[in-house]
Formats: sequence, structure tokens, C-alpha cells
Amino acid sequence: MAISEISLQNLQISFGDKEVLKGVSLEVVPGETMAIIGPSGTGKSTILKVLTGLLEPTGGRVFIEGHDVTHLDEDQWNEIRKNVGMVFQYSALFDFLDVGENVAFGLRQHFRVSEEEIRERVDTLLKDVGMLDAKNMFPAELSGGMKKRVSLARALAFRPRIVLYDEPTAGLDPLRTMSISQLIRETQQKYRITSILVTHDMESVYVAADRVAMLNNGRIAAVGTPEEFRNSPDPLIRGFITGEDPEGAFIR
Repeated sequence: MAISEISLQNLQISFGDKEVLKGVSLEVVPGETMAIIGPSGTGKSTILKVLTGLLEPTGGRVFIEGHDVTHLDEDQWNEIRKNVGMVFQYSALFDFLDVGENVAFGLRQHFRVSEEEIRERVDTLLKDVGMLDAKNMFPAELSGGMKKRVSLARALAFRPRIVLYDEPTAGLDPLRTMSISQLIRETQQKYRITSILVTHDMESVYVAADRVAMLNNGRIAAVGTPEEFRNSPDPLIRGFITGEDPEGAFIR
């Protein structure tokens, strides 16, 4: 069995008396896309904050590429972050920079890369996400789907081995949702990236994910392939897929 690229071992997060994650254990192997689904407020995005060093676990351990990152300081986290790209729910582009400069921003800030290489890398990535013609446009001129594509290009600019997606299709219509989901899958295949995809959108899961973990009441309730989830008789899984919760199984 492959060594996990990301390993959560009995991960616990509390804010005062409120337990958000109550012992989450999950293994993500190299090169796979793991989708994390579940009701709002169950701690999906909290896991991403732990994996980027924005939250320190209350209990348990976290490993990234075999390194124990549970209690790193900021300088140590900055080294880890060089291999972890992040695609935010609302794109988080800089309004005062055009598309090309947005993609290049992290390279200029944190890496020693020549201007020629930056230009080549930016153009290649924008071409990959279908946004090369928009290189000189500003975020205010872009649609929601276009912003998501630019955000993905920016996350890939420093060639991370891991990419984390926080609701990348939120607010998009079904066609653009499918387009972004296909782009996530193509990115994984081209760059052999390990990914965690936090989403509510099962259609996105079916297209982009290799495996799925359902989070409920601060714990992993089920793990399986998208096809296993699609065909599962489990009332919890069926309820999430259909949007119904007749027995009050979901704890928010």
C-alpha cells in the first residue's frame, strides 16, 4: 500500500467548549483526489485550515508527505506551504493586478525565478485553464467561472505536489460547475497532483474525485469511491445526495 501523502490521525479541533472535529482519521494517497463532503458547519473547511497551518490541532496528529506538521511554527509552515496550493471558494484574486500578475504573484513573492521563466510558466498555465486570452484582464472583468480558472492557475504556478480546493464550484451554474470539475480532473492527470476537494456538489464529486469521505458530527461517517456513494443504501449518504434528511441523521 502506498505511503499516504496526507494523513489525519484522530484529528481534533475545539473552539472553547465547541468541538468541531472529534477524532477525524483519513489517509490520502499520492496522486489521488479525495473529496470531503457533508453538511455545512461540520468542519470540512476546518480540515483545510489545519492542512495550511492556519489552525493548530487541539488533539491528534497531522502528516503531510511524511512530515509531522501538527505543531510547526510559522517558518516551518512556510516551507511546507511551498508544496501546497490552495484554490479558495471565492477565488481571492487581487483586484489591483491583472490575470497574468495574479498568477505570477506567489512566484515573485516566495521563489527565486527569472522573469522569463515566470512569463513562460504563467502563459502555459493560463493556456491549460483556457484563460490565456484573458491574461491582461482584471478580476472585475471576469465571470465567476473565469475567476475560478485563474485561481487554479495561480495555485499551480509554483508547481505544488498537493492542491486543496475549498468549494471550487460554489455559486456557479451547472455548465460552469461541470467545466471546473473536469478541469480539476485534468489537472490531477497532467500534473499528478494529490488533492483534497471540499464540496457540497455531488456532480462535481462524480467527475473529479477518486474517493469520497463523508464528514458528519465532527467524524468521518463513510469513505468510498464516487460510484459506491452513488449506489449506497446508507440513509446518511442517500440523504446527502438527495438533499433530504427525514430522520435527522445529519448533525450540524
